[in-house]
Amino acid sequence: MSETQPPFSVDQCRIVELPKISDPRGNLTFIEGRRHVPFDFQRMYYLYDVPGGAERGGHAHKALHQLIIAMSGSFDVLLDDGRNKKQFHLNRSYYGLYVCPLIWRELNNFSSGSVCVVLASNTYDEADYYRDYGEFLQAIGSQP
Repeated sequence: MSETQPPFSVDQCRIVELPKISDPRGNLTFIEGRRHVPFDFQRMYYLYDVPGGAERGGHAHKALHQLIIAMSGSFDVLLDDGRNKKQFHLNRSYYGLYVCPLIWRELNNFSSGSVCVVLASNTYDEADYYRDYGEFLQAIGSQP
């Protein structure tokens, strides 16, 4: 990969505002692939009962696109493309954080009772992960 132009950067990761239909009986939000997020999703998973002080993530994906949503409570997401870092605080169920491939992510600062939902562009594939930060930096052509 080119050292001057990474394939993806934290600047391409962004907050996506999802539709919110307000109603006195309760609000409704929906997500449609390729309409509200820039990919079709094939998998959804969620994190919950995360103990205080625990961190999640700590990896990057080679090809997977994701949308991360705080369905309840709040948490922080630190994104790193090997050159720049960006932190997002998620605390609304109608905002999602789009994370493109080749971005290292760390989730922390979970509030009590928080629920994190992730929509993923593909099914689980261990071969798609970089779990070692040094290997990630080497793969993208950045220096540790």
